[in-house]
Amino acid sequence: MPNAPAARHALEVLTLLARHTEPLPAGTIARELGLPRSTTYHLLTALTDTGFVTHLPEERRYGLGVAAFELGTAYQRQAPLQRIARPLLGRLVDTTTHNAHLAVLHGRDVLYVIEERAPGRPLLVTDVGVRLPAPLTASGLAMLAALPAAQLRALFPHRDTLVDRDGRGFPSVTALRRELTTIRSRGHAVEEGTVSPGLSSVARAVIDHTGHPVAGVALTFPTDGVDAGERNRLVAAVTRAAATLTARIGGRP
Repeated sequence: MPNAPAARHALEVLTLLARHTEPLPAGTIARELGLPRSTTYHLLTALTDTGFVTHLPEERRYGLGVAAFELGTAYQRQAPLQRIARPLLGRLVDTTTHNAHLAVLHGRDVLYVIEERAPGRPLLVTDVGVRLPAPLTASGLAMLAALPAAQLRALFPHRDTLVDRDGRGFPSVTALRRELTTIRSRGHAVEEGTVSPGLSSVARAVIDHTGHPVAGVALTFPTDGVDAGERNRLVAAVTRAAATLTARIGGRP
């Protein structure tokens, strides 16, 4: 890349971090790559802002971020995963008669990669290719709850990283973490009217062999049209679908 030194240096930083099992100080990165410290800090700031690098302020070190993981596993996540998941979601729709979808994390957002619609059910905003803030969706919450604490801190270090939709959303990072703790204890995520008024969703994460959440399986249904017993059955159906998909990709149960 003779005419793109910044891009080349950014890739060199990512490659260096990928070779090490532990995060590195900025000084070490500058020294190993032969870069000026000022250039190194500019690169690290840009890569951190885009999610490819995570800054650990207490340790004064930098490691690979969620976006680097997402990019590195894009093929496995979006190609074979979709082919394996589509028939499972089709059966989920058939057995529940509600809309089902599969989403993956993309930084602080979720990206919807499969949308299976049930006959007669309303169209959803969660169509294929749509991105929404992860904390506002059941799929996103399910995946966030399965992330390591360090990645959560990197994604949501302060209130300004959260999205508020007309009062719908988390008022603080503390409130988000509290909800994620509840999700881990309960086993599934719930969203009620945050994405679309009058509609609710339940979701479970799909976990790969490293313990990382690679996707979220969700069902969306009318909030007022589903009683507690039916909701429990929907949670059970989503749980089975997510567990089956986890097993088929060789993930952790």
